[in-house]
Amino acid sequence: MQLFFDFPVNPDYSFKSFVACSGNQTALKFVQRVISGEESLLYLHGDSGSGKTHLLHAAAKELATRGSVPVIPVELVTHDNLEEITTSAATSQGLLLDNLHLLADSPLLRTAFWQLFNDFYESGRKIIATATLPPKELDSLDDHLKSRFMWGLVAKLDISDDTSRRMIMKKLADDRQLIIPDDVIDYLLIRLPRDIPSLANAVERLKQESFATQRKISLKLTKATLPGL
Repeated sequence: MQLFFDFPVNPDYSFKSFVACSGNQTALKFVQRVISGEESLLYLHGDSGSGKTHLLHAAAKELATRGSVPVIPVELVTHDNLEEITTSAATSQGLLLDNLHLLADSPLLRTAFWQLFNDFYESGRKIIATATLPPKELDSLDDHLKSRFMWGLVAKLDISDDTSRRMIMKKLADDRQLIIPDDVIDYLLIRLPRDIPSLANAVERLKQESFATQRKISLKLTKATLPGL
């Protein structure tokens, strides 16, 4: 039985829904180079909620036209399921690893991922990994694997600046056919955490309240809908 279906690709994460800004343009360009075949090894790092997983799933959707390419959440890999996961992944056209920083501190897991990496690398198949830290700072990885990741493309995602966050919020609103006034966006950017899920959650709650009450989104509606800000 293929384990790929236990790790479904998120249909909402596509290149069309991804907002390119100054803090993630390099990462987006590098992912597209891997998909096109120009490169085969890419490591993405950045804070939680910066868009790494979005890009990884978008890449998986594009690569899936050439065969099954699962996104493997590394934190779900354990001693109990290691053999099943690595055996299933070995037949994939690409190795996509999400949250590599969450790999359990285990010599067995480190060795298995080193071997899996080598199998894909030596066969010329595509490898994309994400983590919150750059390769050299990942204590959970074997030193050889840290070095190998640094052979390929490495890009950091940083969407913490207000210009990027404003672009993302406007895109989130456009995707939901919402009009969010600038004063509401200013209010939210000052108060919300600097990650995409927090922005998306706020926009979704405003959408639901606006539709339920048949009211336009305003600062008054925003304060009533998100009283904790």
